Amino acid sequence: MIYTITFNPSIDYMVTVDQFQTGEVNRVQDEYILAGGKGINVSIVLKNLGVESQTLGFIAGFTGKEIQKRVEEKGIHTDFIDVHNGYSRINFKLKSQQETEVNGNGPHISKQDIELLMEKLKKLKKGDILVLSGSIPQCVSNDIYANIMKELQDIGIEIIVDATGELLMKVLEYKPFLIKPNNHELAEMFHVKLFDQKDIVTYAKKLQEMGAKNVLISMAGDGAFFICENGKVYFSEAPKGIVKNSVGAGDSMVAGFIAGYEKTKDYIQAFKMGVATGSASAFSHDLATQEEVDELLKTVHEVEYEY
Repeated sequence: MIYTITFNPSIDYMVTVDQFQTGEVNRVQDEYILAGGKGINVSIVLKNLGVESQTLGFIAGFTGKEIQKRVEEKGIHTDFIDVHNGYSRINFKLKSQQETEVNGNGPHISKQDIELLMEKLKKLKKGDILVLSGSIPQCVSNDIYANIMKELQDIGIEIIVDATGELLMKVLEYKPFLIKPNNHELAEMFHVKLFDQKDIVTYAKKLQEMGAKNVLISMAGDGAFFICENGKVYFSEAPKGIVKNSVGAGDSMVAGFIAGYEKTKDYIQAFKMGVATGSASAFSHDLATQEEVDELLKTVHEVEYEY
């Protein structure tokens, strides 16, 4: 079974405005309301690709109930913990001349809430996959992902981490199955500027040397790199298309990789599936569907990268 965790899920309110003007009344052209959060996005895309999962995390208040309702309406199993201090956040995403986001804070998660989550996670079995993705609320320690991996390291599950900064760096010693920073996050983690593909591969390999089994580097329209646990490096150009919504593209890439690997146990097919799925979400107002992924998958070709 595949499990995803979203520490700070949200209601995502996304609007498109023609020529947004600050200080003025602006009329909305299009609007969409979705249950959001990186782990939830992964579960939704997995469902769209025919792979079952269960999503865990923390919800609160009327917004939390709406998140759970919308996720379950998509046929996804949920096991959220309902906390009692605050409300699940509402994130506002504006697309006009530029994309702008305003993110809410979310509820307070107590020590007891974290302990309850740990109890649930200790019931996972050998062969299960756990996806830890996204930022965490300020009330939660930034070593929470590392603590989860430490607690579960003897069970025999594969853990995927899609996070940045210290949250990601602290898990490397526990050898995550896959990590997925983008090229900008990679540069920030090592406090460097990455000038070309060789630089990106060099620092992605450093993450592998520090413990990650597999490293997936997304680069938006510039394609993606996959540093495989066998030491080989693969590159794929990004599929061609019009970007309609970049929100959830990275989560979709993770879901595509998982779905591809679950179905084939082949890293290259998983990589190609990840690239196609991430792009399919970027080219849609919603998250990728099986049909959209299948169409783009025909155009994805990986090459072994020599450096």
